[in-house]
Amino acid sequence: MANIKSAKKRILVTDIKTARNKAIKSKVKTYVKKVEQAVAENDKAAAQAALVQATSEISKAASKGVYHKNTASRKVSRLAKAVAAMA
Repeated sequence: MANIKSAKKRILVTDIKTARNKAIKSKVKTYVKKVEQAVAENDKAAAQAALVQATSEISKAASKGVYHKNTASRKVSRLAKAVAAMA
Protein backbone atom coordinates (compact mmCIF):
# COMPACT_ATOMS: atom_id res chain seq x y z
CA MET A 1 0.00 0.00 0.00
CA ALA A 2 1.18 3.49 -0.80
CA ASN A 3 2.47 5.73 1.97
CA ILE A 4 2.90 8.96 0.01
CA LYS A 5 -0.13 11.24 -0.11
CA SER A 6 0.03 11.80 -3.88
CA ALA A 7 0.30 8.04 -4.51
CA LYS A 8 -2.77 7.42 -2.34
CA LYS A 9 -4.66 10.03 -4.34
CA ARG A 10 -3.60 8.45 -7.63
CA ILE A 11 -4.95 5.10 -6.41
CA LEU A 12 -8.31 6.70 -5.57
CA VAL A 13 -8.52 8.61 -8.86
CA THR A 14 -7.58 5.50 -10.84
CA ASP A 15 -10.31 3.50 -9.11
CA ILE A 16 -12.89 6.17 -9.91
CA LYS A 17 -11.85 6.41 -13.57
CA THR A 18 -11.72 2.63 -13.92
CA ALA A 19 -15.27 2.30 -12.59
CA ARG A 20 -16.49 5.03 -14.95
CA ASN A 21 -14.83 3.46 -17.98
CA LYS A 22 -16.16 0.03 -17.05
CA ALA A 23 -19.71 1.38 -16.77
CA ILE A 24 -19.50 3.14 -20.14
CA LYS A 25 -18.05 0.05 -21.87
CA SER A 26 -20.78 -2.10 -20.34
CA LYS A 27 -23.45 0.28 -21.64
CA VAL A 28 -21.94 0.17 -25.13
CA LYS A 29 -21.85 -3.63 -25.07
CA THR A 30 -25.53 -3.72 -24.08
CA TYR A 31 -26.53 -1.57 -27.06
CA VAL A 32 -24.32 -3.61 -29.41
CA LYS A 33 -26.02 -6.80 -28.19
CA LYS A 34 -29.43 -5.27 -28.92
CA VAL A 35 -28.39 -4.62 -32.53
CA GLU A 36 -26.92 -8.11 -32.93
CA GLN A 37 -30.03 -9.70 -31.45
CA ALA A 38 -32.31 -7.77 -33.83
CA VAL A 39 -30.10 -8.83 -36.76
CA ALA A 40 -30.25 -12.48 -35.60
CA GLU A 41 -34.05 -12.28 -35.40
CA ASN A 42 -34.15 -10.67 -38.88
CA ASP A 43 -36.13 -7.68 -37.56
CA LYS A 44 -34.93 -4.87 -39.80
CA ALA A 45 -36.92 -2.06 -38.16
CA ALA A 46 -35.72 -2.96 -34.67
CA ALA A 47 -32.15 -3.40 -35.92
CA GLN A 48 -32.11 0.07 -37.49
CA ALA A 49 -33.56 1.66 -34.36
CA ALA A 50 -31.04 -0.16 -32.16
CA LEU A 51 -28.22 0.84 -34.54
CA VAL A 52 -29.03 4.54 -34.06
CA GLN A 53 -28.87 4.17 -30.28
CA ALA A 54 -25.72 2.05 -30.40
CA THR A 55 -23.99 4.52 -32.70
CA SER A 56 -24.84 7.35 -30.32
CA GLU A 57 -23.48 5.48 -27.28
CA ILE A 58 -20.29 4.45 -29.08
CA SER A 59 -19.70 8.05 -30.20
CA LYS A 60 -20.20 9.32 -26.65
CA ALA A 61 -17.73 6.74 -25.35
CA ALA A 62 -15.17 7.81 -27.96
CA SER A 63 -15.63 11.49 -27.13
CA LYS A 64 -15.00 10.75 -23.45
CA GLY A 65 -11.82 8.87 -24.27
CA VAL A 66 -13.08 5.43 -23.29
CA TYR A 67 -12.56 4.15 -26.84
CA HIS A 68 -10.05 5.35 -29.42
CA LYS A 69 -11.80 7.06 -32.33
CA ASN A 70 -10.73 4.35 -34.78
CA THR A 71 -12.05 1.62 -32.48
CA ALA A 72 -15.38 3.43 -32.21
CA SER A 73 -15.51 3.89 -35.97
CA ARG A 74 -14.77 0.20 -36.53
CA LYS A 75 -17.53 -0.86 -34.13
CA VAL A 76 -20.10 1.42 -35.80
CA SER A 77 -19.02 0.27 -39.25
CA ARG A 78 -19.37 -3.42 -38.42
CA LEU A 79 -22.81 -2.93 -36.90
CA ALA A 80 -23.99 -0.83 -39.86
CA LYS A 81 -22.66 -3.45 -42.27
CA ALA A 82 -24.54 -6.21 -40.43
CA VAL A 83 -27.80 -4.22 -40.52
CA ALA A 84 -27.36 -3.31 -44.19
CA ALA A 85 -26.73 -6.97 -45.10
CA MET A 86 -30.19 -7.91 -43.84
CA ALA A 87 -31.90 -6.53 -46.96
